[in-house]
Amino acid sequence: MKALLVFILLGLSVVSFAQPNLTGAWEAGTEENYMVMIVANKFYSVAVYNKKDKSYTGTYGGTFRIEKGEFIFVNEFNTLNKDDIGTEGRSVFQLKGDALKLATYDFKKLDDGKPGALAGAWLITGRGTGKGMQTMTPGARKTMKILSGTRFQWIAYNSETKEFFGTGGGTYTTENGKYTETIEVFSRDNNRVGAKLKFDYSLVDGNWRHSGKSSSGQPIDEIWTQRQKLGI
Repeated sequence: MKALLVFILLGLSVVSFAQPNLTGAWEAGTEENYMVMIVANKFYSVAVYNKKDKSYTGTYGGTFRIEKGEFIFVNEFNTLNKDDIGTEGRSVFQLKGDALKLATYDFKKLDDGKPGALAGAWLITGRGTGKGMQTMTPGARKTMKILSGTRFQWIAYNSETKEFFGTGGGTYTTENGKYTETIEVFSRDNNRVGAKLKFDYSLVDGNWRHSGKSSSGQPIDEIWTQRQKLGI
């Protein structure tokens, strides 16, 4: 009986201190002010856009942690408020099943990091050129691609100068060595919204090899590495 009581108490302790898991993709807002948040490991991004007229509104994201019922974040990019970049912010949140209330927004879960094979936060670390693969070392200037199980967003930015170079996002699938994107938002040209792009992909030593043609029809050959692996 004593052993059983200890087991129950330990079980309650684990439940009490278990961290909420926000991994995956979440949606909030309306068709005119639609938001998609992707959470992977300790990184997150939010894209805001108008689904009706295909226009881009803005994006923000960076790193986060959860402490005592608060979502504590440091944004690496924020096109809606540049002054917010690099400073710690806090938002109260409540997670109940597939519903997440974060600050004033009510999010609904789109996926939990599955079924796509590329969930995570990736930085570009190699780009093919006429002279072979050029190694790239991410610093303040980054191109990040963050994926859930069904959603993706890429963001090019400089966290030190607070410059923003572009973003795009939408849905994706990984099947039989093919990575297929369907664009839902593109900051540079909303005429590309709705386009479907198919690439070859493979995972080699934990790195993602990505090749095919860009939305403008240019050939690309890239290597992406998980941020956790890089320690960035």
